[in-house]
Amino acid sequence: MDLRLSAEHEALRKTVEEFAQDAVAPVIGDYYARAEFPLPLVRTMAEMGLFGLPFPEEYGGMGGDYVSLCVAIEELARVDSSIAITLEAGVSLGAMPIYRFGSDELKAEWLPRLTSGELLGAFGLTEPGAGSDAGGTRTTAVLDGDAWVINGSKAFITNSGTEITGLVTVTAVTDTGPDGGKQISSILVPAGTPGLTVAPGYHKVGWDASDTHELSFVDERVPATNLVGDRGRGYAQFLRILDEGRIAIAALAAGLAQGCVDESVRYAQTREAFGRPIGANQSIAFMIADMEARAHTSRVLWREAAGRMQRGESFKHQAAIAKMVTSEAAMDNARAATQVHGGYGFTIEFPVGRFYRDAKILEIGEGTTQVQQLLIARELGLPT
Repeated sequence: MDLRLSAEHEALRKTVEEFAQDAVAPVIGDYYARAEFPLPLVRTMAEMGLFGLPFPEEYGGMGGDYVSLCVAIEELARVDSSIAITLEAGVSLGAMPIYRFGSDELKAEWLPRLTSGELLGAFGLTEPGAGSDAGGTRTTAVLDGDAWVINGSKAFITNSGTEITGLVTVTAVTDTGPDGGKQISSILVPAGTPGLTVAPGYHKVGWDASDTHELSFVDERVPATNLVGDRGRGYAQFLRILDEGRIAIAALAAGLAQGCVDESVRYAQTREAFGRPIGANQSIAFMIADMEARAHTSRVLWREAAGRMQRGESFKHQAAIAKMVTSEAAMDNARAATQVHGGYGFTIEFPVGRFYRDAKILEIGEGTTQVQQLLIARELGLPT
């Protein structure tokens, strides 16, 4: 299997690499320290067409594919994860549910503004009492005439409170099945709708330049036509969205892992101790070699999963493996890079200090490591 990038993908990679190194790297540390959303950088990304990469031109997209998106995410994450997750969530969680499942009317109204980056979309799945157990959703939506009335709350929602946030697609209980179980639907909620409250941003361990909020819904009314996909199929829909999103998160993790290598090589070549560069010591050199092996493996895994997805083949198993292995590789590389840098690695002035803080969430978001283990075991036929 050839996992090399096509000429088009390689050209995109170089373009995003140049943007990340020249535009993001010099300023992102300040945004991170202030816990400020980097709106000027996001607007430049929009001008570059990054938010439209995997969407067809009829909706204002670039006519690319999911590999293109992942290539861009990986290159951004080599420099900073906050900017990378802004793109990942804006596309995979914000626009993709509408593209995959929305009505023609919803697509026509919202996709051009999302693919252009004029607006950001968010995906409201997680709740304060329902994370990995998404079936524990308590948010409700009751059809009242020609409107859905939504009550409940969502937690840890990325891109939900920026100046350009346009919508959040919310999962809510809309029916009770014959067996008494919950039937969940997805409903598009425009930003600023009365009844929607965006809480202050979280004070997070990492991803400090990413926008994340808790949302609450009190008797919020949206048109019945804002139903995304079939009524009662929201659970199945978000499982598909998360399967795809795990490939993108794996690409982000691969980028962070590679960024740790990049920074450690530079530091080990210039930092001297006992009269020679620290990279001349085998203990440091071998540590960095292990980091490179993990970054390389991560890249292979997400590309394999993305390739299967592009060919229309089953990819759930490969996506779960990629997400699990790459997130652990990112965490391991961040820890090792911090060790290589010594005391400087424990400051956010050096990129690896940010990488260390950012890596942990990759083992939690879009399905914890334990959820991936469960999915892999089930794909193997084990009675979990």
